Amino acid sequence: MAERHPALIEQVREAFPYGPEQHRALDALLREILHGVVEPLGPGSPDRELWLGREPEHFGRPWFDAPFLWVESYFYRRLLEAVGYFGEGPWQGVDPFASFKRAELGGSTVDEELRSLDDLVGVPAAERATALLQASLWGNRADLGFRGPAGESTPGEADPGLVADDSAALWSLLPAGSPATVAVIADNTGRELIPDLVLIDHLLRHGHAERVVLHVKPCPYYVSDAMTADVVDCLRRMSGAPGEAGAIGRRIWEAMGAGRLDVRTHAFFCAPYPYERMPADLREELGGATLTILKGDLNYRRLVGDRRWSATTPFGGLTAYFPGAVAALRTLKSDVVVGLDQETLDRLEGSGRAWRTSGTHALIQVRA
Repeated sequence: MAERHPALIEQVREAFPYGPEQHRALDALLREILHGVVEPLGPGSPDRELWLGREPEHFGRPWFDAPFLWVESYFYRRLLEAVGYFGEGPWQGVDPFASFKRAELGGSTVDEELRSLDDLVGVPAAERATALLQASLWGNRADLGFRGPAGESTPGEADPGLVADDSAALWSLLPAGSPATVAVIADNTGRELIPDLVLIDHLLRHGHAERVVLHVKPCPYYVSDAMTADVVDCLRRMSGAPGEAGAIGRRIWEAMGAGRLDVRTHAFFCAPYPYERMPADLREELGGATLTILKGDLNYRRLVGDRRWSATTPFGGLTAYFPGAVAALRTLKSDVVVGLDQETLDRLEGSGRAWRTSGTHALIQVRA
């Protein structure tokens, strides 16, 4: 927080020709984080009272004293306030991270990844399913908030093995021909969301799901988190590509028009709380899904609780509250991890690598 968040403030400042009002607000936020105490949203903010009611003991204290999950969420909300995202004016609704997202989406790496889909044409469905699940999992490494919008601190090479792999259990919940509804709670846009959409196409096309609901963020969050506009940008990128990528993009577009793929959002996805505290309407909706797939590190922290668990704490026990079957697809970028067997943990701890936080390891965990 002492390094990444101030750097992000400066990068956002340079990304748009903001006026003096926005520059003053960004300067004030930077000073507050480094030298001041947590201040409430401005008097005109529509959710001011909501945030004041969310663990009010954190206000009036240094930013570094608050739980990281809460203060991270509040940082992004304050950043949006500083640039005028919610207020009336010329910057209302302008995503401050849009230029970072578009730069990644328009890069040559995406071209290569889209071309690689041609290699899966004619591959048996089961083999293709395995490859696409892995692509969706490791796509989570493409996180602008993790490596910074300028691309620094790029994660190293991935470990060839997963720290946990419940992929067989995941597929057992979605046999071909089942009338399943799958909920996918997205994480990042761009190079992560595209593999997610490709996996969704496979689920629909090969009968693993009759319907998919893709949940995205209602507003800009954590730099690269996906919103509805980002879904559309990714689909346009895919649909305009040659070969298999274009065909998949057009199928997904048609699936949305037919109601087989539904994009939704909920304010809770930008809340500083674990999923155990999800509101009743979201609980009811996810409870009606055959399986809910949560993507990414933040969703994992919110799923199991952002606490210093022992790594061998059972995943099923910590997610027993969830209203239905749940699967986590996550690249490790924070200390929180559970559900490992002791042998795996001993091997990882003895490796001398920062396996919990470097983005070089991943997991697939399922609670049926």
